[in-house]
Amino acid sequence: MIPTIQPDDYQHIIFFTGAGMSAESGVPTYRGHGGIWHQYNWEAYACQKAFDRDPQKVLEFHELRRKAALTCQPHDGHRVIAELEQQHPAVTIVTQNVDGMHQRAGSEKVIELHGSYWRVRCSRHGVTEDIGEAYSGYTCAQCGEWLRPDIIWFEDMLNQTVISQATSAIAQCDLFISIGTSGVVWPAAGFPEIASKNGARCIEINPEPSPQSQFCSDVITQAAGEVLPKLFDLCN
Repeated sequence: MIPTIQPDDYQHIIFFTGAGMSAESGVPTYRGHGGIWHQYNWEAYACQKAFDRDPQKVLEFHELRRKAALTCQPHDGHRVIAELEQQHPAVTIVTQNVDGMHQRAGSEKVIELHGSYWRVRCSRHGVTEDIGEAYSGYTCAQCGEWLRPDIIWFEDMLNQTVISQATSAIAQCDLFISIGTSGVVWPAAGFPEIASKNGARCIEINPEPSPQSQFCSDVITQAAGEVLPKLFDLCN
């Protein structure tokens, strides 16, 4: 049974999305069934040591990921969230995904916990946007340093400013909707509990219940692209 949500009944709505949200669009997952790390060794492609050892190899690998993401399109779930963001001033998206699918659907208020495929950074000159199948360049135009993808790799520390921003938004929400996340990667795994303890209504949309289901009043085991239009009565 899918309930019907009236957005105007809530002051601050959080959509917390994980790999399952993008998987519905065809974006390959990393850890799940058929995920990338079953095919590739992350120690060769997705950590600072690998980048230091062979930056070109790492950048070429991430270009493949960018290309794969661009062959996929946002689904109805992404579009419902973007539409609600336009109508409701207090909708925030917190995502574990790095593919920019929410932004491609039209969302703007997106907190990216693990960074983005579509940015690169130089240790001297900071972060710049870089959108396309191929990088515009592998080295910084100002200093010649290798440009690193602006994503969180294995063994990286999370960006504490981003985590604090997400935690603060979640602590203030009164409706928390978790979509397509396993609920096992910390600190994001603790977000549903934060929302619940602060009195928010929590809803989980996931093919299978997860450890965070215990904090949710509704656990809907269907695809987000099917559920979200019905949840917000936007089927037409």
